[in-house]
Amino acid sequence: MDSKQTRIVFMGTPEFAVPSLRALVEGGYNVVGVVTTPDKPAGRGQKLHESDVKKAARELGLPILQPEKLRAPEFIEAMQALRPDLGIVIAFRMLPEVIWAMPRLGTFNLHASLLPQYRGAAPINHAIMNGETETGVTTFLLNHEIDKGAILAQERMPILPDDNAGTLYNKLMHAGTKLVTATVDRIAAGDITPIAQQHIDESTLHPAPKIFKENCCIDWTQPGERIVNLVRGLSPYPAAWSSLYRPDTAELTSAKIFAVRFSPAGHGRPCGTVESDNRTFVRIACTDGWIAVEELQIAGKKRLPVRELLLGWRDVAQYRFGELPAPK
Repeated sequence: MDSKQTRIVFMGTPEFAVPSLRALVEGGYNVVGVVTTPDKPAGRGQKLHESDVKKAARELGLPILQPEKLRAPEFIEAMQALRPDLGIVIAFRMLPEVIWAMPRLGTFNLHASLLPQYRGAAPINHAIMNGETETGVTTFLLNHEIDKGAILAQERMPILPDDNAGTLYNKLMHAGTKLVTATVDRIAAGDITPIAQQHIDESTLHPAPKIFKENCCIDWTQPGERIVNLVRGLSPYPAAWSSLYRPDTAELTSAKIFAVRFSPAGHGRPCGTVESDNRTFVRIACTDGWIAVEELQIAGKKRLPVRELLLGWRDVAQYRFGELPAPK
């Protein structure tokens, strides 16, 4: 079958899915419909917010479906009316079988890891947090289990020392675009052999579950390289953070930290201790050296490079990073 004649239904929500949708349409593929989340109120005025995929689909002149419930009879009927040959899912909700099994060629998903590693909602963050030096993107067929369908294709990519979650997100987003169109071509041509994710020792796999605020708190008693990877893996969003206090006044606040460097050293200082020249650097003691902070945001303030922050924060060395000690 000609891949450009294949009737494709595209399902996605955030920015990560948009380049793939655009590449399909601009490449002449037959996208017959786009499924995305309903508009939601957001911001102070609670104005309805459209997903990035909806905005792109409207600009591209594509039919849009926004079901509240994926099992609703009216949505199932609307999907059937599109007569899809192939479904493509990128960063969308978990689909019921009645939807993913509907296209005669199946439904495939784009995932931002080299499956079976890093199954879950936050593969980019967790790969960096774990200190990986390689990742990639995978297309795989949907089945009843999350991220466990048969693998169709993969593209590998190095994780560079200066990569963070933001830079790697962008790289994988564009690598995924090429993999999606290549996967469509191979499925239509019938020259792809899905590889089942079977007989895998689950104990060798790294999961990538959703990240919560407690997962982002920096433990200054950890080795420096681990702290660096945590910061990189959470920057720019949701961002690693730490409590921050003054021992002499018990003033307590917090700070998000976006970029750091590690210098190994034997210092004999309590973890969380701050050193600064009040002009060019702030460094924090960890278990095996110093973490130099390059960019941070004090609660209620702007995100700033350290040199700019120090213009108005001359008593930084009076603070400590970490939890305020319990009173004796």
